[in-house]
Amino acid sequence: MPAELALLAIDMERYSQIPEAKMAAARCDVDSIVANVLAECQLPDPQELPGGYKDSGDGAILLFPPGMLARLVDPLLGRLAAALMRYEQQRLASSPILRLRASVHVGPLSLPDHRGIAINDTTRLLDSQATRQALSVAGDSGAFLAAALSEIAYQRTVHAGRTPDLGPHHFLEAVARVSDKPGFEQPCRIHVPGLTGPAVRPYLTDAPPPDAAPAPASQPGNASATPAASSGGTFQFHGQVNDPTIVNSLGTLRIDRRQR
Repeated sequence: MPAELALLAIDMERYSQIPEAKMAAARCDVDSIVANVLAECQLPDPQELPGGYKDSGDGAILLFPPGMLARLVDPLLGRLAAALMRYEQQRLASSPILRLRASVHVGPLSLPDHRGIAINDTTRLLDSQATRQALSVAGDSGAFLAAALSEIAYQRTVHAGRTPDLGPHHFLEAVARVSDKPGFEQPCRIHVPGLTGPAVRPYLTDAPPPDAAPAPASQPGNASATPAASSGGTFQFHGQVNDPTIVNSLGTLRIDRRQR
């Protein structure tokens, strides 16, 4: 079996809509931003690793040793979002807006031909409806990055406590589906830096509904009626009963029983 690798895929939003004369400059800006963020996170340049870089035209797939997986989530995603924000603040009006989708995964992959299911799953997470919808949320919130973590990447990093600045509440459980890949459906975790998972939920069609809120606890001194197990309609009241409607109803029930 091939050795495991940690994978980070990135993709530019609406790259094909950028005028051809500006495509190269926009892609160069993205490459420069990513290279600087990798250096900030003390991650190696994938282009200097054997088989560590795969160009995808409007993005790239970066491959790292599996021990670097947690750093691809934290601090990389937060710092990449901040770098894109700085770029936007300095961007010339004639330059296109740079928004990125990202996905993080880990799995066996053969090199240098990049053969394996892991790279397919990484690109499908990137292209999933959930990730695209999350980027729309980012755009509406003034952010420039949305990411999807595979479930195994999430479990090994966030759930395992290896991401100091990111916790479970920063992620939203979702299902990754791709419109032109009907056989693909996998659980994932969506992250939009700067937002919590619950804030993203209303915008995603493939996110499960939140758990039902628990019933409010009864207050001391207030009456609360609960059916007694196997009591055939008998009620148990915990606390003093003062409500006249309930008291009068109970009186009527007693009278009816005595008349029988």
